Amino acid sequence: MADDSLVIYEEEIQQLESLISKMLKGCEAKCALLVDKDGHLITRQGFTHSLDTTALAALLAGSFASTKEIARLVGEPEFSILFHQGKKDNIHMSLVGDRSILVVIFDDRTTIGMVRLYARETSVELTKIFEQIKENPKGGASTAISDDFANMAQDKLDDIFQD
Repeated sequence: MADDSLVIYEEEIQQLESLISKMLKGCEAKCALLVDKDGHLITRQGFTHSLDTTALAALLAGSFASTKEIARLVGEPEFSILFHQGKKDNIHMSLVGDRSILVVIFDDRTTIGMVRLYARETSVELTKIFEQIKENPKGGASTAISDDFANMAQDKLDDIFQD
């Protein structure tokens, strides 16, 4: 694991999902995704059953990465909000802290202003949760794989792939 990676436990996931769910109800959006900047889906809420959320998460993170380079070329450190408008659905993306992206997908039942307002408030609260996770990791050294487990796993793999 990289030094800046976080381990998010079930309790924190529930907190994240609760905040996102509250945001969805408030701004009447269809769904929301919380994605890390590497393109991994952290969680999702709302009507996501028809979406390939794994691919969408990776593409959205890529969109933010390319936009960061555009920002750099025009003299900005980074653009913190991206908006894509379609015929039926729209996508609002905003940075949450320094490591994740809040993505809100909405239609004409709401306005971009409502989505921006609720997304901004939610981002502040999500950032607080991420800071708590970073400052107080629960697992500490116990999150590392023990030598016994690693040896047992290696023995199993040797059994499976023996010549």
